[in-house]
Amino acid sequence: METEHNIRLTSTEIAALWTTYQNDTLAKCVLSYFLSKVEDKEIKGVVELALSISETHIGQLTELFQSENFPIPLGFTGEDVNVNARRLFSDSFFLYYIKNMSKVGLTTYGMTYSMASRADTRTFFGDALRETMTLDKKVTQVLQNKGLYIRPPSIPTPDHIDFVKNQSFLFGGFFGFGEKRPLLSMEIGQLFANIQTNSLGKALLMGFAQVVRSQEIRDYLLTGKEISNNHIKSFSETCLDEDIPVPMTWDPDVMDSTEPPFSDKLILFHVSLLVTAGTANYAVSMAASPRKDVAANYVKLTAEIAAYANHGAKLMIENGWLEEPPQSPDRRKLVKA
Repeated sequence: METEHNIRLTSTEIAALWTTYQNDTLAKCVLSYFLSKVEDKEIKGVVELALSISETHIGQLTELFQSENFPIPLGFTGEDVNVNARRLFSDSFFLYYIKNMSKVGLTTYGMTYSMASRADTRTFFGDALRETMTLDKKVTQVLQNKGLYIRPPSIPTPDHIDFVKNQSFLFGGFFGFGEKRPLLSMEIGQLFANIQTNSLGKALLMGFAQVVRSQEIRDYLLTGKEISNNHIKSFSETCLDEDIPVPMTWDPDVMDSTEPPFSDKLILFHVSLLVTAGTANYAVSMAASPRKDVAANYVKLTAEIAAYANHGAKLMIENGWLEEPPQSPDRRKLVKA
């Protein structure tokens, strides 16, 4: 990757590059384990593509960091994965996992590309976005080929346009006032997506809880599993109240292994990554939900996962696993010095 040495990296670029390195080294560990277990040839091709993308990013970022005299983050290494551990998840779960992570990547890379300034970083994030689009296309096609793709609910196509007549459109029975209007198409889409991501997270937490070594972290994972389950129930009830179908869960895709394929450090960091993505999803969903009772529910549930994320951060600090992100100089200390 060519670097324009006369132009300094911005704080936004430093943060995005550092975070991408952390996430791709984690992905390399997870996907290497998946690759050692996958049996279906078509699914194996998806795992290989995802792994290749992460390995390419790690090489490009290492080169960029070195050219900038930027300390290469530790991230995650071969010490954080045991590819010889027994199978923990099914082949179909590998597909759903990659589909969900590609969705996160599309959102993240789109945002970081738009915020990047320097030509080389814009090229990197632009390429990463295109690569992730290719991965998403491939994993979606394989899911469809195997009859595993879960489509969001359908509603009748409108036959005319209309305008909102009064403010009851917003309230939806909030605080007991007014009748609930039917869910909007965008509200249905967001509820459905959040049920899916929580279902995937619940299955991942269940698997992680079976293999984690620390009892304290196991208790934390089980708490997260219960939170995910409660959120699934909450979103599902909103849909079922209006006869909107809800997606299935992936609990059966978790095997009975108790042999750790990943370090406790990787598992805890991965959970924090999921919580961060979930928080972003809820923020978007809240903004896309004019009905006040639906939006208020997202606010309540966001506060719950924020507290959970804080607990996870404390555990990482206590174990000496929280790698410190780049930060601005402490000017007050420098002045005193």
